[in-house]
Amino acid sequence: MSGRFFKTGSLVRYLVSIPVLLTPITVACKTIDTIDGTQQRSAVSENRTGQSTDEISSGILPQLPGRSGLPVAPNGLHYPLVPDEPAEIAALIAAIENVLLNPQVADQQLTAHAHQQQVIYRFLSHRPQLSQSVRSHLDPRWHWVFDQHIAARREFLAMHRGPASSSLPAWRIQSPAPANELLKAYRSASAATGIDWTVLAAVNLVETGMGRIDGVSVANAQGPMQFLPTTWAEPGIGNGGDIRDPWDSIHAAARYLVRRGGLKNIRSGLWGYNNSDHYGKAVLHYAALLKQEPLTYRSFYRWQIHYASSAGDLWLHEGYAQETPVGVNDHLRRHPHSAPPS
Repeated sequence: MSGRFFKTGSLVRYLVSIPVLLTPITVACKTIDTIDGTQQRSAVSENRTGQSTDEISSGILPQLPGRSGLPVAPNGLHYPLVPDEPAEIAALIAAIENVLLNPQVADQQLTAHAHQQQVIYRFLSHRPQLSQSVRSHLDPRWHWVFDQHIAARREFLAMHRGPASSSLPAWRIQSPAPANELLKAYRSASAATGIDWTVLAAVNLVETGMGRIDGVSVANAQGPMQFLPTTWAEPGIGNGGDIRDPWDSIHAAARYLVRRGGLKNIRSGLWGYNNSDHYGKAVLHYAALLKQEPLTYRSFYRWQIHYASSAGDLWLHEGYAQETPVGVNDHLRRHPHSAPPS
């Protein structure tokens, strides 16, 4: 997602750079299992990186790349670095996936690793040759996961044409609703409509980073699921709820997807949400990751907001607040941590 706006039939969707912010809100495996109603398998029950789950749960987490002197965001973290060598990138991916899908790792330990995961996949999606080389070094157990992430990002890249923006949007980046509350909303809306919860979570992630972006599109689409007020007011969509409320907007999105044919063909429903096959394919790649391994939600929930700009893939940290668009160079003078390290 590049953070640019796209007009649809009755909704205007803007795509964030997919995100995502990092706040240590608890959503343990037990919470996901309870909402799912089934005991979910963790993909990391096997040893994939040579590090036991006991070692990881005791706090011996894989070391992330670092460099002295890097500017840090208000949360105390710097922009994630990506190693130079394909084999090193592959080893880092395996180690991070192992941690993020391990239910024994406390949620508050996932912040930096989730952002590192996000940045690696965003970085590789722009570099097909490097991406293929990294995949060749990656443990085959992670190939499907890798392929879903890269494919999703490339679908969003395919949506964008023209030069990157030299200004940043008039957004406020805020803490999302608690992770367990969002999960309950996805599950409730799914039970009420038949739209899979993973699709609703993926749409929420794509549209506003699960509610982190508080902003209005150029055509006045707003709220966590980005509705036009006129669409919200249609009978059977908003149902008198609050367009800015996560619970109300997630349920409204499910009803809208049903109206646009999502029960017969979810791609048709997503086309109604955003008139682009690329959009629908990307959403379904993220939904597939959630369906295969629900613990993926823990990392998606912590992804940061990124914005594709003329100065690169900028990180808009929690607390970013602009009432009017701001020039990229002006922003970087005040917030140098936003730029990818050179």
